[in-house]
Amino acid sequence: MSDDNNIIDDQPEEEASDSGESAGEASAAHNQSAASEPAAAEEPAAEQPQGYDPNSPKKWYIIHTYSGFEHKVQESLRTRSEAFGFADKIGQILIPTEEVVELRNGKKVTSKRLVYPGYVLVEMEMNDALWHEIKNTPRVTGFVGGGNSPVPLSADEVNSILYRQASSAERPRPKMTFEKNDSVRIIDGPFANFSGKVDEVNTERGTLRVMVTIFGRATPVELEFLQVEKG
Repeated sequence: MSDDNNIIDDQPEEEASDSGESAGEASAAHNQSAASEPAAAEEPAAEQPQGYDPNSPKKWYIIHTYSGFEHKVQESLRTRSEAFGFADKIGQILIPTEEVVELRNGKKVTSKRLVYPGYVLVEMEMNDALWHEIKNTPRVTGFVGGGNSPVPLSADEVNSILYRQASSAERPRPKMTFEKNDSVRIIDGPFANFSGKVDEVNTERGTLRVMVTIFGRATPVELEFLQVEKG
């Protein structure tokens, strides 16, 4: 079997860049440049992943990849499936991402990050031949769980991952995460530049209760995740 190591660049890909630009601004910029530059081929819109189908012979599996090469593996799987005749056995290939928000220079900035760096979800109709083809894909180190007989994800596991990806688009998650007793510095609001310790974390609301020393007394202050940084 030929290896496509030679046709895939060994440089890790960069994570999705920050998206602080609104759709209207992007559209205006595109229209303005189109007047002076030749039309370029538009990138296809990302397909909305479909949920778990209990009636399909294809099941969802997790494959482990070199970190930073998730999209190259996704592309390589598609190319190899066409070249080696197993495209009909492969369904969706998903790299779960989520939108996250952080505060930069007093402004909220949204970007995308991988939910599970180093992992790719593949919907496939598993058999021995396909197992070997996937294992032989460059930058793939193997399947997660089950050794030579990988165990597919359950319906709840698949739908939970898809829901997390979809819900983050409507309500981006804070980029930073915090735990009780973390030392933090307040970067926004009336208590900016004060330091304190996290006393309570409310992940659902995205808020923290931070104990700050004011006039020599420990005072609880409720803040949003975006208003503090670790340090």
